[in-house]
Amino acid sequence: MPVHQSRLEVLTRGRGMQEITPEVQGAVQESGIATGLCHLFLQHTSAALLISENADPAVRRDLETFMQRVSPDGAAWFTHTDEGPDDMAAHLRTLLTGAGLSVPVTDGRCALGTWQGIYLWEHRHAPHRRTVIVTVQGDAAHS
Repeated sequence: MPVHQSRLEVLTRGRGMQEITPEVQGAVQESGIATGLCHLFLQHTSAALLISENADPAVRRDLETFMQRVSPDGAAWFTHTDEGPDDMAAHLRTLLTGAGLSVPVTDGRCALGTWQGIYLWEHRHAPHRRTVIVTVQGDAAHS
C-alpha cells in the first residue's frame, strides 16, 4: 500500500483559525493516492487542527468566544505561565481540541462535506510558524 508523507509550514497571524484545506488537498493530490486516508499531525502543543464549518465566519468567532470562557488567559489557577498569560490557556485549548485529524480520501481528494474545512487553530496571541505532517496512504490512482 503506497504511503506519501509531506510537511506543511503554516505561518499563523496569532490567535484564531486559518483554513488550510487547499494546502492539504494539494498534498493529497501530490501523493497520487486515489482512495485511502489522509492523516494530519500538528507538531505543537499550543495550536490545534480541526474540521469546522467553512461558510459562516460567525462559527469561528463563536468557537473562540466559547474557548475564552473554558480556558481564559491568565486564569488565577494556572501556574504554568513561563511564556505569558496565554501560555497554559493555549496548552489546555490544544488538549481540548487536538493535534491530529484523519480524513478519508476519495477520488484523489479529501472527502469533506459541503460545508467542512480543515483549520489550524492558533491558540497563542503571537504569530507562529507551525508544522503539519501530512501522511496519505491507500490505493494509488490508475493511469
